[in-house]
Amino acid sequence: MSTRHWLANFLDAQAAEAGAARNTLQAYARDLTDFTEWLARGGKDAARAAQADIEDYLVHCDAQGLARSTRARRLSAIRQFYRFAFDEGLREDNPAIQIRGPGRDKRLPKTLELGDVDRLLEAARQTGRNKADRVRNSCLMELLYATGMRVSELVSLPVASCRGDPQMLLVRGKGGKERLVPMSPPARAALDAWLTVRDAAEEAAKTKGKPASAFLFPSSGKAGHITRNRFFLLVKDFAVAAGISPERVSPHTLRHAFATHLLAGGADLRTIQTLLGHADVGTTEIYTHVLQDRLRDLVFDAHPLAQEARKAAGGTSTDGD
Repeated sequence: MSTRHWLANFLDAQAAEAGAARNTLQAYARDLTDFTEWLARGGKDAARAAQADIEDYLVHCDAQGLARSTRARRLSAIRQFYRFAFDEGLREDNPAIQIRGPGRDKRLPKTLELGDVDRLLEAARQTGRNKADRVRNSCLMELLYATGMRVSELVSLPVASCRGDPQMLLVRGKGGKERLVPMSPPARAALDAWLTVRDAAEEAAKTKGKPASAFLFPSSGKAGHITRNRFFLLVKDFAVAAGISPERVSPHTLRHAFATHLLAGGADLRTIQTLLGHADVGTTEIYTHVLQDRLRDLVFDAHPLAQEARKAAGGTSTDGD
């Protein structure tokens, strides 16, 4: 079997058995194509590649100046690929099993202050070519910040799930996993306003023979709904209108703001994990950076020894507050 067929079968298996999302499959395809083409330039293929070949490829990626996270992702794809080949009997060994990866950069996610979010939401209400655009933009941003959805989940929401003034939305996330996310009153109001405008436009389109859309945010493009890239550009426009640097803002930044603001308000990690759709609470733990100042102040204000130290220094105790 050729390397091309190996790769096609691997992607099919990931889609059918692991329930991998389209974006994940595209990333696997890109990374593994780069790897197999690199092997081919050296006169080798995936069937004969050894551990040393994979290590040489990672050195090649490093020499290209690729970020640590990119190299870690490529090695992860290669590991999955060879595990599949071994499990399917295409190879008698797994040459990637003992390779240690470069790890990932542990960077804190970018987030926004509450004031920044308020300005973005207001900018969305005021930005657009016409009233329909402005109502849609407001609904997009209110839903994103109120639920913490991934942008791909937001733009592809089925309109049927949004009927009847729901207090919870059923969201289909990575791997086809479903979860319920609550809606705030402002988000519900923005959704109701958008449905009124959207449905009126759909009724007008029916008279011209256009079929009804299944999506909350329909588009005439191939996907049938507003795309991730289009929404990304819209958010940049909102940032400019709000007087915030566009480099600080993206749809994912609003997801991070949702999580950090909830945590700062007292929500527990398990709840936030569920709302975000994280499979592992370890992924959610990165948001604990927002607790550092609060925990420090709590210790300084409430710990008995800290209170005694303030008394000795002439400070004021918080006893009785």
